[in-house]
Amino acid sequence: MKYVLIIGDGMADFPMEALGGKTPLEAARKPVMDALAMRGVVGQVRTVPIGVPPGSDTAILSIFGFDPRKVYTGRSPLEAAGSGVKMEAGNVSFRCNLAALSTDGASYQDQTMISHSGGAIDGKDAMALMQDLLANPGFAALSERAGMRFTINPSYRHIAVLDAGSSEVSLTPPHDILGQRIAAYLPKGAGDRMLLTLMEASFAFLNAHPINRERVRRGLPAANSLWFWGQGSAVVLESFEKLFGHTGDVITAVPLVKGIAELAGLRHTDVEGANGELDTNYQGKVDAALRALERDDFAAIHIEAPDEMSHAGDLEKKLQAIALIDEKVLAPLLVGLDKTKERYRLLILSDHYTPISTRTHDGTPVPFLLYDSKVNTARNLPYGETNAAQGGLMEDGTNLMRLLFQLEPKR
Repeated sequence: MKYVLIIGDGMADFPMEALGGKTPLEAARKPVMDALAMRGVVGQVRTVPIGVPPGSDTAILSIFGFDPRKVYTGRSPLEAAGSGVKMEAGNVSFRCNLAALSTDGASYQDQTMISHSGGAIDGKDAMALMQDLLANPGFAALSERAGMRFTINPSYRHIAVLDAGSSEVSLTPPHDILGQRIAAYLPKGAGDRMLLTLMEASFAFLNAHPINRERVRRGLPAANSLWFWGQGSAVVLESFEKLFGHTGDVITAVPLVKGIAELAGLRHTDVEGANGELDTNYQGKVDAALRALERDDFAAIHIEAPDEMSHAGDLEKKLQAIALIDEKVLAPLLVGLDKTKERYRLLILSDHYTPISTRTHDGTPVPFLLYDSKVNTARNLPYGETNAAQGGLMEDGTNLMRLLFQLEPKR
């Protein structure tokens, strides 16, 4: 038996007038998902416990069987693990976005958050900007004085670690304040002045960088400011194999998901051209999953694009992102699985809602689809939020893996 998990990040959404009262998941062209749903089981699951901040960090911890109420210390420590950063006692890590701010305010505090992803800046340019910023003598001196180390990733997502400090500081995810003036969302609490000084210094340097000047010339947002958030201390997770009796591989372009895999003792395979955007290397991810299933019995594929398109408020591209998961991930994956002649079970879901209407995350229970290649339920319900609501609610998302592996749920 083989087991496969597919996470379409941020796919879930609310009904939209522009779609005739359907959700993007219901309106998108997804014949493979719908065919699987008609033979499988569709229901709802609460991936974000009530009272827990909604996000991929808390939701994906739940999906992989870890209760965020017990293990979550912040987003950044998970991403640090996925970026190869070994945290020690006393360290505090931060997610460090290359964000795009306006340049029309009188001061740094007066700017507006244009894009949490630096205008979806590509990995090569993002790395060049960070490398040049860290090499700048003025910024380097500030970093050294603060005791902060940076780890650069090939995207807008970077990691900063304080050798010693406090995580008791209020920081806001940049994707939560798109289109808003940043003054009310600047750091507040322990170390806030130090963080703000680094952010202001990055803004002064990056605005004048040739890469950003060229982006502005082309009508693109300038990736012109560091933005710290997601702070936390080191985290420890139980072994996935010990919890569920299975080993496997997690294929993703996102450091957060790599970090959860790393801490849980799962492999995480890098795929060339996988970037977390609409043009990610879908075929490479499928090929990596099929190779993983030759070694182990579990593989997970995480696709970030629907979430990014939701944050951008782009309905057409969100529909496209969902359709691409169907066409370029599920269709070839099923061909590969069917060729083995071995029975398999497939779990498909969104980690959380990312509504186009708000452009941020929501903890509403998400629709899931469970398919078994040897079972035909003949329920004949396509996959979507409305039909999932008819299938009942799994209140504890940490039981999802037990459902996939046909284990008794936790009590």
